[in-house]
Formats: sequence, C-alpha cells, structure tokens
Amino acid sequence: MAIRIYLLGFMGAGKSYVGRDLASRLHLNFLDLDSLIENSEGKPIAAIFSTKGEPYFRKKEAEYLRQTVHLDRVVIATGGGTPCYFNNLAWMNENGLTLFLDTCEEVLRTRLMVSRKRPLVAGKSVAELTRFVHEKLEARRPFYEGAQIGYETLSPEQNVVAELYSYFIHFVRD
Repeated sequence: MAIRIYLLGFMGAGKSYVGRDLASRLHLNFLDLDSLIENSEGKPIAAIFSTKGEPYFRKKEAEYLRQTVHLDRVVIATGGGTPCYFNNLAWMNENGLTLFLDTCEEVLRTRLMVSRKRPLVAGKSVAELTRFVHEKLEARRPFYEGAQIGYETLSPEQNVVAELYSYFIHFVRD
C-alpha cells in the first residue's frame, strides 16, 4: 500500500514546515504542492493569480494534486484552499491519509502579518486581515474537518512534529 500523507490547513498553519520536518524524520519524501505548481507553471502563485485568475489556479491545482497518485512514501503539503475545490478532499481521502493542522485564528493572523507574499492577503490592513482570516477559515473549516485526522496545533511547530512523528511512525512501518 502506498504511503501518501496529505497535510491540510489554512495558509500559515505550518503545513510546509511541519511536512518537511515530518517527512525527514519518517524517511519519506516531501512535496509542497504550491512549489510544484510554481515550478511547473514557471511563475509564483501570486503571478498566476494576478495574470490568470483564481479559477485557472484552482483548476491547475486539482490537476497537479491528482498527479501525486503516482507517488509513494511522501508527505504532501497542500495549499490552504486545495481541499475546497474540485472534490479534492474526497480524492485525497481516497488516495492517502489526510491530516488537518488546526491552528487558531490569532496564530494564523500573526504568521500572515509577517509573511505578506501570499496573494490572498497581500496589501491587507490588520483589520482586513483579521476579518479575512475569520471569514475564510469559517468557510473552509467544514472541508478541513473532513480530513481523516485532525490535530490541534497548540504547541510550537517543533513539538507538533515530534508528536505527529510518534503517531505516524507506526503507520509508516506497518
């Protein structure tokens, strides 16, 4: 049986950080779906959004996601909106193990304030960002909660990885 672990969660939840570290500890490969899209399309996500629009991006995202079915022994960090479009959540649940990194709004907002390169939050004021995070997270939560495993990230990311490692090591070995 192939091992594919899909990490889900809002932007800033730590999917790439946790995924990279978890994959390393479990001796698995790591794939960041956004990086795959950027490399394949030859431009950053922000440029894809601004030149071709979100509908184009979401369609491409679904196409690249489905290509991961050919991978084995891999942790895949998905984009924040990945599970919300084109039946992607059901597809990931059928083709791998899905894990929702449930991160509180305050932590997400703080992380996003520091990194404003994401196309959906670029140029927003603190108040706009606060409202955006609340509204988007509320809309996306039902999709995230459709993951097979939910994990509340209350501790620093390093502790999250250690805790997830002890859970997944049995899954990877069996």
